[in-house]
Amino acid sequence: MQIDEPSWRKPAGMILILAVLAVWCVAVVMAVEVLDLPLWASAFAFIAGGIAWLWLFPMKRLLRWMELGKWRE
Repeated sequence: MQIDEPSWRKPAGMILILAVLAVWCVAVVMAVEVLDLPLWASAFAFIAGGIAWLWLFPMKRLLRWMELGKWRE
């Protein structure tokens, strides 16, 4: 039975995901503050920013790279 060496891709990928998420959160908060919206509109803007995160930054390729070491199938 052979034990595989741990891959550096998983920790690197998680750090990259967290970094991109942090930058996205800061950008959304700054945009909402600059717009100076009422409370209900700010809440809607934060919800829209959260949904936009999922749409603009699909994680499928990054997660595949973390697991398999290649971007495409």
